[in-house]
Amino acid sequence: MRATVSRRAHFNAAHRLFRKDWDFEKNQAVFGKCNSPNFHGHNYELIVSVTGDIDPETGFVIDLKILSDIILEEVENPLDHKNLNLDVPEFADLNPTAENIAVVIWNKVKNRIPNEMQLEVTLFETPRNSVSYSGN
Repeated sequence: MRATVSRRAHFNAAHRLFRKDWDFEKNQAVFGKCNSPNFHGHNYELIVSVTGDIDPETGFVIDLKILSDIILEEVENPLDHKNLNLDVPEFADLNPTAENIAVVIWNKVKNRIPNEMQLEVTLFETPRNSVSYSGN
């Protein structure tokens, strides 16, 4: 039997959407107010979902305490109250869009769970705007 378990998390972070190789006008035309040179912030909500076989001994797909610890170590501690552009090495040359943040989170968490398990992350940048990534 297979099942999907999910864990919610939260972090606050600032960012600026822009490309270093574009001038201000082009960045402004594409990214608008998200291109503010003084950055802007979000209260991100995250759902990490793991799909796998239910262990007949424990009844778990994955121990949610273990998943919680992985999220704390790989997502919350490195990203919470950070400026993504300036403080997070993964975004030194990667525009910190919600899409790219979700991919970075997926890669960090995927490295910590068994290969036979499927992973999906859903990142809410606002209550109305979200992105999901499952490794495709």
